[in-house]
Amino acid sequence: MVRTAVRTAIIGAGIGGLAAALALSRRDQAVDLYEQAPEPGEVGAGLHLGSNGSRLLRRLGLAEDLERVAVRPVALEVRDWSDGRVRVRQPMGDVWEASFGAPYYTVHRADLHRMLIDRLPSGTVRPGHRLTGFTTGDDTVRLHFADRPDTEADVLVGADGVHSAVRAALHGTGTPLLTGTVAMRGVLPADAVPGLPTDALLVWSGPTARLLCAPVRAGRQIAYVAVVPATARDRESWSARGDPADLRAAFADWCPDVGKLTEAVRTTHRWTLQDREPLALWGRGRVTLLGDAAHPMLPHHGQGANQAVEDGVALAHCLARASDTGGVASALRHYENLRRPHTTRVQLGARDGGSGRFAGPGDERGVRGLVEDVSWVQRYDIEAELDRR
Repeated sequence: MVRTAVRTAIIGAGIGGLAAALALSRRDQAVDLYEQAPEPGEVGAGLHLGSNGSRLLRRLGLAEDLERVAVRPVALEVRDWSDGRVRVRQPMGDVWEASFGAPYYTVHRADLHRMLIDRLPSGTVRPGHRLTGFTTGDDTVRLHFADRPDTEADVLVGADGVHSAVRAALHGTGTPLLTGTVAMRGVLPADAVPGLPTDALLVWSGPTARLLCAPVRAGRQIAYVAVVPATARDRESWSARGDPADLRAAFADWCPDVGKLTEAVRTTHRWTLQDREPLALWGRGRVTLLGDAAHPMLPHHGQGANQAVEDGVALAHCLARASDTGGVASALRHYENLRRPHTTRVQLGARDGGSGRFAGPGDERGVRGLVEDVSWVQRYDIEAELDRR
């Protein structure tokens, strides 16, 4: 049977939107990726690619780039916040890959963003397009942009983040669930913090805050995330500028290594930690959601980007078979029905991951419990699941 290519319009050129566009293009599907920023690019710092995400990106052709730019941490070390002693060391590296079937990487978000863009056909990404609305018909979706002509597509995918315009049009704006904490994050040169390993994940957890650092850019830089209590002046944001003095104050009486790291920070961003209750339905008709637009989740299990990549691969699979499975709308509902139970479980599990399980002498049990919590996620292979369906 000859399958008819579906033209898909994706709103949002973040990691999820780019992964979906690449997966679609590799299945010979037509795709246009609309981004409101005047130039495609990604802000942020480090992100974690679990085995469930890295196996898919390697299959999409990113294996060599990931090996060149990303880092495979050899271990996760939980250190005492007050004196810096290593409380427990969880092997990763080859041990992790053997256990879960693919590597665990830490990578700068901008590097992964560039890898994905470079593999897309020329002209796929269309910057300077801010979606203002859409109109659905029996056979097409008409997209309306600010200061740009309307356009049409067979499918509309909202991959435009926690404040998604597509989600708002489908389900209303709703109210984000604030956690009462913020993450201060950024990157700094590894040689600005001599003595810290450039091949391991480090976690310090104290009474009211937690600090994690990870090597990126082949170990030349260290990405840090500090989870601290929110203040009255914090607003809903994932990219507001922060004050390094606030970071230093939050960790003022911590161990010397933490002090050296916070003293070396010159710029930082402040990210309000929030998610939303899982949706009972993601889309309708020829419209669906992907990534944070569908299931915004807290970062405590490092799964936001990984789940968005899984979404993109699943979406491409379902749309490529749309003519075999009852048409576009049916293919989108199949995609949602497959992904929604899985992402809901991951999303709710990420909430529990922020409960401070590394706070005291029970660290050994805590880190092993965390690995057990995420092992089913790391082993998951969405393409194997699709083959079974």
